[in-house]
Amino acid sequence: MSRLKIATPNQAQLTVERLYKDLERRIVASPPGLCPVDLQLSFLKLCHAQTCGKCVPCRVGLGQLQNLLEDVLDGCGSHKTLELIQETASNIMDSADCAIGYEAAHMVLAGLDGFREDYVYHIEHGKCSCHITQPVPCVALCPAGVDIPGYIALVKEGRYADAVKLIRKDNPFPTACALICEHPCEARCRRNMIDSSVNIRGLKRMAVDNARANTVPVPEKAESTGKRVAIVGGGPGGLSAAYYLELMGHHVVVYEEKNKLGGMLRYGIPNYRFPRERLQEDIDVVLSTGVEVKLNTRVGSGEGEISLAKLREEYDAVYIAIGAHTDKKIGIEGEDSKGVMSAVEMLRRIGDDDMPDFNGKTVVVVGGGNVAMDCTRSAIRLGAKKVGIAYRRRQDDMTALPEEVEGAIAEGAELYSLKAPHKIEADESGNVTALWVEPQIIGPIDAWGRARPVQADVPLMRIPCDIVIVAIGQGIETRHFEEAGLSVKRGTISAMSDSEVKDVQGVFAGGDCVTGPATVIRAIAAGKVAAANIDEYLGFHHVVPCDVEIPHVNYDDKEPCGRIQLSEDEAGERKKSFEPFECGMTEQEACQEAGRCLRCDKYGYGNLKGGRAAIW
Repeated sequence: MSRLKIATPNQAQLTVERLYKDLERRIVASPPGLCPVDLQLSFLKLCHAQTCGKCVPCRVGLGQLQNLLEDVLDGCGSHKTLELIQETASNIMDSADCAIGYEAAHMVLAGLDGFREDYVYHIEHGKCSCHITQPVPCVALCPAGVDIPGYIALVKEGRYADAVKLIRKDNPFPTACALICEHPCEARCRRNMIDSSVNIRGLKRMAVDNARANTVPVPEKAESTGKRVAIVGGGPGGLSAAYYLELMGHHVVVYEEKNKLGGMLRYGIPNYRFPRERLQEDIDVVLSTGVEVKLNTRVGSGEGEISLAKLREEYDAVYIAIGAHTDKKIGIEGEDSKGVMSAVEMLRRIGDDDMPDFNGKTVVVVGGGNVAMDCTRSAIRLGAKKVGIAYRRRQDDMTALPEEVEGAIAEGAELYSLKAPHKIEADESGNVTALWVEPQIIGPIDAWGRARPVQADVPLMRIPCDIVIVAIGQGIETRHFEEAGLSVKRGTISAMSDSEVKDVQGVFAGGDCVTGPATVIRAIAAGKVAAANIDEYLGFHHVVPCDVEIPHVNYDDKEPCGRIQLSEDEAGERKKSFEPFECGMTEQEACQEAGRCLRCDKYGYGNLKGGRAAIW
């Protein structure tokens, strides 16, 4: 009998593992705008290379699928080819012996269903329907289209005021986005091919920390047009539209129902994440353009309110930019008990400096989004004895940013994952005593790619508590607008892609009231789009100039280098107050991090975009 040996990876295996890591990074850095049919063919070839070759469906079938897709891309395909692709992939799915085969075929069928029009365009026109209009990944994924490589280069040179000017060309809330943006721009950063994405938000913070927004002058206003525009809602979307419209020469009046501007930036984000004085820096810049504001003024049909019809009479255009300020109910027994509070109510009170008293209380937050994390971390700072988070899915499935979840747990919150709320228990006086939850087990994958929880075959679980905070989403108050004749579907105002409300001339809408609750940067982008289209509607075609000269590309080698992460105060100390705890970069850190940018606006696909425009 021969001796056995301990199996150890050889050089070839180790190299292949590194190649797999390289491939993963390339997939992560895959930019928007690629031909989906071409990309699908590449994935199919990879799947074919993984097969063992024992069964015909994999060995032969996947090869035939490749040939058919190549026919489509080479302009040799026909509508009959699509039928053959459908039939071949279906047969492989039904007959392949292992997941390599049937999942590869399933991927092809999903592509046929999801982007069939791209296949058809290739067949009928002999080319791809994709047009590269903004191939720089970070810029393409920024809803406002901010020139990110440009301001990163400016930060590297220490030209912070110019960086703020360049950001403000497309986003008049640079401070807000530097502190609380969810940074979708980092998702496809091409730097991922080398190591990890550039810390774009951190570099933006470096700019606004060293050149406060309210110290950087705005562009010169265009000559007055004599036109007047009313904006309903003084949040980031409404104020963004107001900023650009004023720069174009139109006079803007903002109607805000609360006693302070800022919308969800003020009434939905706690001070430890976004200090009120930093919010005011951005607001002051908007107001410096000449925007007129009417606070404590509600648009509606009641006494003391101003009607939409009157606004349409008095103004040349109206932009509706109300946020999601109404709470959603869970729909369980005991939800009306004393001690049940909505996230909207809690954060609104904190925004008004009317702090709830949680001293010595046990609090349970229901939900798994960023708002739920804000409530959790605020409850800790409000003196709660214990804070828990009840979420019906797993921690990995939470929609909150991972750093927000990790931060809440580090500050002492307990996570009750896979626990769906069942009922709220109250005493004889109606005060909350416990939240009963249904334990779940993770189940099938849903249409969004998340594992769906199903009820576990175990008894209900009782979580003792004094306060239950419901953070499962927000809604839009649209009743008055519907009564005024605007089309409302599923709780949102029906507006076209250019922001104009259907069948109502001169009325535009955007942001949360059209899309449902979304991020701050999406509201800002909606305000920017609305401003441009209102300007066109009024008979003009203004542009907002930007006289910032962007540094030339340097030719330093881009060696692998770790990403600079923003540091935070120690969890045990920061949870004692609402003071901000995130620390900005040092000059050394910012220079190094900015140097990691690959300047995709000049290299790679980016060089197809031509010269950088000075307008949006």
